[in-house]
Amino acid sequence: MVASVAGELTGGKLIRTRPFRSPHHSASMAALTGGGLRVKPGEVSLAHLGVLFLDELPEFQRAVLDSLRQPLEAGEVSVARANAHVTFPARVQLVAAMNPCRCGHLGDPALACSRAPKCAVDYQAKISGPLLDRIDLHVEVPAVSAADLVLPPPSEGSAEVRARVAAARAVQTARYGANGPRTNAEADGDVLDAHATPDEAGGKLLAQAAEAMRLSARGYTRILRVARTIADLAGSEAVGRIHIAEALSYRRQAPRN
Repeated sequence: MVASVAGELTGGKLIRTRPFRSPHHSASMAALTGGGLRVKPGEVSLAHLGVLFLDELPEFQRAVLDSLRQPLEAGEVSVARANAHVTFPARVQLVAAMNPCRCGHLGDPALACSRAPKCAVDYQAKISGPLLDRIDLHVEVPAVSAADLVLPPPSEGSAEVRARVAAARAVQTARYGANGPRTNAEADGDVLDAHATPDEAGGKLLAQAAEAMRLSARGYTRILRVARTIADLAGSEAVGRIHIAEALSYRRQAPRN
């Protein structure tokens, strides 16, 4: 239906695959969240129930990125114009990628620019703290060298990973039922408390981390969701200290802007 409103259906055919949208970093706010004279859904709605991939994240205009904060939190985006007020669905999996700094060689003293490491601080500060707070997993990936390309393939391939993810999703479907959240990412309030409250050791670790990392209420909730998913992938019914610890390892403190 979203694609139909946007005029992207060809020949009236239904879309049977989950969407994957990858807008360029020059995209405007209207292109990303929706708008125009005749209001149409933007990329965040066209990616509904699929993936929105933002490459070179700091290169997007800061105001454009911050316009994603409400859709990522609520799963929908409201577009207000003088002649219309429209709400589109926007339940997406946001995947973003970025270099540590503008030159991309922060970890290599031989290639890094003369402004390192301040250039990295300035570059990463282009992303606001509230937006970072809405991203559950922060993973630093080392550069791939030419030597890495000739290494043998990993022992676990995509098919095996897919099977583990499918099993975890099946557990979540059975847990929440037809009328509940689809995944742990959508669980909130009493539902989240009922299924993601950690054991005593896990709760103690989370309380200590919340104080040390100065977690927001949003960050605290998101760590519980991630820990619940980690436990599902491990086949554990309870959320333990090890699951909380792994969820915390994916969390980074937002910069103080």
